[in-house]
Amino acid sequence: MPYVIMFHDDPGVLDRKKELRAVHLEYVNKNAPRIIASGGLFPEDDDFPTGGLIILDTDSRQDAIDYIENDPFFLNGIFTHYTVDRWRKFVFDHKRVNA
Repeated sequence: MPYVIMFHDDPGVLDRKKELRAVHLEYVNKNAPRIIASGGLFPEDDDFPTGGLIILDTDSRQDAIDYIENDPFFLNGIFTHYTVDRWRKFVFDHKRVNA
């Protein structure tokens, strides 16, 4: 069963995050074959993400933890807290999924 990982940036990291963004995107692209969905969380008044959500295709919670703790944003202190939860599709791509 996939896992959803969610994080929000720590305060005061915007400039450092912008510096690390290319390395983070490289990490995400490298792991794309095991990512169901991934994207930024945005504040209402800005077009630069201040967090993220990943749905990782893995049956192991530890694999999800390893993924997020090896993300360059985590390794460089952009965020220090995250959540990891099991996830099951109910509606996907605008359609009810038989579960």
